[in-house]
Amino acid sequence: MVKKIAILATDGYEDLELHYPRIRLNEAGYETELISLHRREIIGKHGYPIKPDKLIREVNPTDYDGVIIPGGTKNPDYLRREKEVLDFVAKINQEGKLVAAICHAGWVLISAKIVSGRKATSYFAIKDDMINAGVIFEDSPVVIDKNLITSRTPSDLPAFMKAVLSFLGS
Repeated sequence: MVKKIAILATDGYEDLELHYPRIRLNEAGYETELISLHRREIIGKHGYPIKPDKLIREVNPTDYDGVIIPGGTKNPDYLRREKEVLDFVAKINQEGKLVAAICHAGWVLISAKIVSGRKATSYFAIKDDMINAGVIFEDSPVVIDKNLITSRTPSDLPAFMKAVLSFLGS
């Protein structure tokens, strides 16, 4: 059975942080589904459009083997306002499945209340937010704490995806 990975995004997502993981996962044989807050095309921070596969209200976390949350300042800020998003991420985490976040996506992890006492990293601008939420912060290209994989910026994507694929068994 093919593993299915959710990618949570809405307008303002960091283009590379959505498309690079999606391409790498698809190349490795995983099924990816882009889950968003609305049906219309969403537009990345650098203008790249993409149509979501499903809405957050239509999905069940038990149907997925993990979740990836791209950054971009607006994307995680919009996502963290939605109870369905936070419940989805919390349930994936509770089941010990992959929770991977990069850049500002740490905001979603904070709002889902899954980072206290865990090692993680993020974009430097939200380092204080992460620490104030109880994160044991490490300024590294990728930080792995059990099922939680975090990175800082698009330049960390190779290390981020290597860790993601390793966790998934590829």
